[in-house]
Amino acid sequence: MKCFWPDLHGVSCGKKPGFKKLEKREQVMKKWRMIVLIGCLFVVPSLAQAQVDKLFERFFEREESRIRPEDLRVLQLEISPDPVRQGQRVVFRVTISNGSRNSGRVTLVLKDKDEIISEVRDAPLRPGDNQVNFPESSYRFSRSDHCFTVEADIQRTRSPIDASREFCAKRTNLGWTLSDKGIGPLYVEELEMYPDPAAPGQEIRFRIRLRNDGRPIRGHVRIQDRDQLVAQVENVSIPRGYTEFQIPHSRYIFQRFDTCFTVLVDFERTPYRVDALREFCAKPTGWTLRPQIGK
Repeated sequence: MKCFWPDLHGVSCGKKPGFKKLEKREQVMKKWRMIVLIGCLFVVPSLAQAQVDKLFERFFEREESRIRPEDLRVLQLEISPDPVRQGQRVVFRVTISNGSRNSGRVTLVLKDKDEIISEVRDAPLRPGDNQVNFPESSYRFSRSDHCFTVEADIQRTRSPIDASREFCAKRTNLGWTLSDKGIGPLYVEELEMYPDPAAPGQEIRFRIRLRNDGRPIRGHVRIQDRDQLVAQVENVSIPRGYTEFQIPHSRYIFQRFDTCFTVLVDFERTPYRVDALREFCAKPTGWTLRPQIGK
């Protein structure tokens, strides 16, 4: 090894004094490089995720801007329960048609005149029909003319949505309803008579099996022979689905050879004839309602 730096006592072959400082600097720089590298490993993925999130946000913003208020139409507005009584909490469900070919998120506002009842933020709307449930509300029905509208808030601009018809709640004896039908559809699944066969003048009773495909109602259930009342049960609940009713005894007198029974439901003082799966006619051979074999 050659000697480059003589000292006072002779020649020294040690390292230049500044080398130690350079080595320390290099060690410190290496440490800083490692710290920066480790920091980049944590920061870069976060920045990348943020960029991806921004891309998604821009994508949805573009999608939202493509849905215009004139592309939307309210097809149906329902409440649950229906009918709803004073003081009950209620849920509104709206069916909206999106006539555009684009999906997006839209804020929907349900109103009664100028009063906001409920609101759904960023409701996803696809092309075609969409059902959206509004949050449960404590809205109070008080007037006799509650008519509802739906507005869409698109890009901070609120516009009313066209509707297929007026959606007004009607007051009934059971509460307020949005149903456009009085009742039903109702069907007579079975009508049986006891005893069967029956003799003229004998006390008989009936069993009716009803199917209600509509909303729950309360009313009177009658059995008639043409315009003649045979038997009835009053003020009974007819829930959705299947229900059986035992009709009290009646001293109905069989006289004609074409005694055919029909079932009616009297709802809010309006009689509705109930459709039947078959005719229920009493045959004169012992006056029976049992279907004859082979017919």
